[in-house]
Amino acid sequence: MNIIRDIDAARKLLSRRPRWDVVETPVSLQEGLRTIFGEGVGLEQAVDRIISDVRARGDAALLDYTRRIDQASLTNLEVHREEIAAASSRIDGELLSALKLAAGRVRAFHEAQRRQSWMDFSHGALGQIVRPLERVGVYAPGGTACYPSTVLMTAIPARVAGVDQIVLATPPKADGSIAPALLAAANVAGVDRVFKLGGAQAVAALAFGTQSVPKVDKICGPGNIFVTLAKKKVFGVVAIDGLHGPTETLIIADDSANPAFCAADLLAQAEHDVLASAILVATSAELAGKVKAEVELQLMRLERRDLAARALDTNGQIIVVANMDTALELANLYAPEHLCLLVREPWSLVGRIRHAGGIFMGEKSLEALGDYVAGPSHVMPTGGTARFSSPLSVNDFIKIISLVAVDETALKDIGPAAVAIARAEGLTAHARAVEMRLKPPPKSPRSRGD
Repeated sequence: MNIIRDIDAARKLLSRRPRWDVVETPVSLQEGLRTIFGEGVGLEQAVDRIISDVRARGDAALLDYTRRIDQASLTNLEVHREEIAAASSRIDGELLSALKLAAGRVRAFHEAQRRQSWMDFSHGALGQIVRPLERVGVYAPGGTACYPSTVLMTAIPARVAGVDQIVLATPPKADGSIAPALLAAANVAGVDRVFKLGGAQAVAALAFGTQSVPKVDKICGPGNIFVTLAKKKVFGVVAIDGLHGPTETLIIADDSANPAFCAADLLAQAEHDVLASAILVATSAELAGKVKAEVELQLMRLERRDLAARALDTNGQIIVVANMDTALELANLYAPEHLCLLVREPWSLVGRIRHAGGIFMGEKSLEALGDYVAGPSHVMPTGGTARFSSPLSVNDFIKIISLVAVDETALKDIGPAAVAIARAEGLTAHARAVEMRLKPPPKSPRSRGD
């Protein structure tokens, strides 16, 4: 990992953000795209083609892309309900207990977020009606990986919100199966239906519906670049929770921090993905040097050391600053997904933090706990979007309906203002509609014979 002492260089580094309107195709993907789509097809074009094909051919396109991309030949896209229910008996009992413990904590955290409809009956009625979404699609990465925690972190907030139907899409293994741990998590979380679908084709199916896959109202959950681009393209047809880029952690540490803990937390972040960002901002040059040495030492003992090493080489940084003011300035500039405070008095800093997906307080509140069992959803804003967005929550799965019931007194109080504004905007029909209620026209004379 590099050690940076130039603050201007650090500011420049931490202000860089992904641009979803300009997406270059990584060299590692170019050969695969060429094999599937032919020469000259980049990521954007491939995703466009997949979405169009799924809209046109439905299940046939889904089966085709699952065979060509995931190397899985399927005859049925949906996992039978009996297989989901039986998955709990196919995993280790300790893991099942862990999933249930995590589910309980996630559920309890999100139940505290429930919102209620409200009404003010002062003059007529004004209020908001809270309604859950009817059907939601959640995406969990799968195939060569298995993330049951993502199922819990997306499906449980939806279930707490009262969503009628939760549909899970996850890519199958080459043999066409879904990992039992993932299915067990789906059962624990209360998922209604599971489909063996990954990538852009899963997003397209959830957005537009096919013969087998129901159309949903919102798509949530992290995925690879194909999933992210597809979510961006279908937004407006359905809602999405956000565009999730590579995961990121920024640690602020002072001279009281344990170098081994700092290194362990950086490596826990780096092992996610070769594009993961693991950044330490230290107010002590001595600590920075010790952490660098610890990272090199601990890295050699990791099973995923090659992947973690590539992530650290690409996006791992140690930044030395003169004081905590500068550390907080850099943290707010970066707006990290995870902000970890390994300092003497973490509570003294909370009020000065403007932008973060989640704040992890002290060495015992490590971010790895947040990934699994702490309680908040681990689906958090990345790429600087914590400046304007929030972690996945119950609020993502409800909608608000405004209710207006104006009585005579209120009409007289507010009607003239509505007329004035409408006429200023040149919308005379609006103004007249109000005026007719304020001054009802005289009744027409009755015709003879009435």
